[in-house]
Amino acid sequence: MVGCVECGTRRNPCRCRVFGPTLGCVAFCVAAVVEWPIGAFVYIFKHVKGKRIMGHPARSVYPKVSNCIPI
Repeated sequence: MVGCVECGTRRNPCRCRVFGPTLGCVAFCVAAVVEWPIGAFVYIFKHVKGKRIMGHPARSVYPKVSNCIPI
């Protein structure tokens, strides 16, 4: 079984999360496949905007999806 596990959290009684981080990782990968090539192209012309686009999956997508599911 492949998945992400986050232990030591106080968000649920068993203090371990599997589904949220795993779905967050999947969403991160999907967003990265789309956004990284676009960000690399934009980086050629506008460095700051390109960095922001390439960092979006890690900064925004993964935490939002991972925190939606408490188990």
